[in-house]
Amino acid sequence: MLNQFLWYVYLILLIVAAGPNITYAVWIQRANANRETLPFTLQSIKVINDRIVLPATALALITWVVMVYVSGQSFLIPWVMLTSIFWMVVLLVGLLGYSPAIRKQIALAESSAADDEEYKSAAWRGMILGIVTGILFLLLLLLMAFQPALWG
Repeated sequence: MLNQFLWYVYLILLIVAAGPNITYAVWIQRANANRETLPFTLQSIKVINDRIVLPATALALITWVVMVYVSGQSFLIPWVMLTSIFWMVVLLVGLLGYSPAIRKQIALAESSAADDEEYKSAAWRGMILGIVTGILFLLLLLLMAFQPALWG
């Protein structure tokens, strides 16, 4: 019963953590078409990332660890180990990569530098970090769904 409850909590947290990330590119693309809205759009993305996505990611990692512990599985099982590592990497990329990148983008967009090379470089960095995060989320889903043996 507890395992099933934890599984549902985990799935909800996974959706909450991954879902908004999918929309960021659309928001930014639309804002790039109307530069006046760019700072507001980037600030909104940062608020969603900081107040919803990152806490949900941290809680998903904690829920994952509790699920593995309660189920009696070993963290040495390859897919369990990789899932744990991917969750930590997603959280670190969000905290140490994407948050500073979007903060820099906001500062540049607010200073009317949204058309210069520095802004384009910051936007590119944010896009790459978003793609990396998306790939990691996809790998998490695949590991959970298929639980491959991988090695050993």
